[in-house]
Amino acid sequence: MKMYLKLIPIILFSSCEKSINNYAIVIHGGAGTVIRENTSKEMQEKYEDKLREALQVGYSILEKGGNSVDAVENTIKILEDSELFNAGKGSVLTNEETVEMDASIMTGHDQNAGAVATLKTIKNPISAARAVMEKSNHVFLSGDGAENFAKEVGLETVNNKHFITESQLNQIRKIKENKYGTVGCVALDKSGNITAGTSTGGMMNKKWNRIGDVPVIGAGTYANNKTCGISATGWGEYFIRNVVAYDISAMMEYQNKSMEEAAKISIFDKVGKMGATGGVIGIDKNGSVMMEFNSPGMYRGYKTENSEYVIKMFKD
Repeated sequence: MKMYLKLIPIILFSSCEKSINNYAIVIHGGAGTVIRENTSKEMQEKYEDKLREALQVGYSILEKGGNSVDAVENTIKILEDSELFNAGKGSVLTNEETVEMDASIMTGHDQNAGAVATLKTIKNPISAARAVMEKSNHVFLSGDGAENFAKEVGLETVNNKHFITESQLNQIRKIKENKYGTVGCVALDKSGNITAGTSTGGMMNKKWNRIGDVPVIGAGTYANNKTCGISATGWGEYFIRNVVAYDISAMMEYQNKSMEEAAKISIFDKVGKMGATGGVIGIDKNGSVMMEFNSPGMYRGYKTENSEYVIKMFKD
């Protein structure tokens, strides 16, 4: 059965840090209805503190000469272990009131990648994605196979109830509507290597083991040292159809567009005109940082060697 979607108005916003940086890191905690008037001061501070904590973990790795893969994995683990974001501990619930998580990671120097989908017991899905990338001959594992592989390589497992928070349980029981969100990180290390990673609990109330863009390399995550690293968040079906993360890189490589120009085209002229909302973060080969979205807000932040910590939530 086909579904016909009504186009919705798109709110335009962009943010980028244009400079030459030897190393930098940028994160997002999902894009959506993030409106100042609906957010208490206390809740705003909680989100900002957690985003800053995650940035500090990743940036300290880069500052000490560590690699971008470690920076991305450890940054995302902070967000996965928080109840504030739709990934890991705070994942939204399926129609059956369980958690199914996806994640992916990609390195720009060799285009190696790892992805996992529908995880139920692996504490940190981003670590499972990295294990697929580094410890297997595959790119994408799902379901029981992904679970068994992660256990074989020694990753921590927990009961599915670990991920289910009281607020998420109350929400799914009160309203059965689709919601989505993601966490992601892109880092450039001192060696010039870019890594991008993304993790999510998927869409609230999802059925039939639905999988969105997050574990799809080229849609939700992409990295190439020749161009940029990208992590996406939003309505996954549309990000898959538009191959958003790779699309941005391809426009940079083949059309000589800047990362900001390419991101705007992809988010506004492609995804946005199809009626979908979301956003992307990225770092290009020169260390410029980009945070682009067409939704009312996006949890986001960055730190470069030439900037202070920057944390934002709302469209302004």
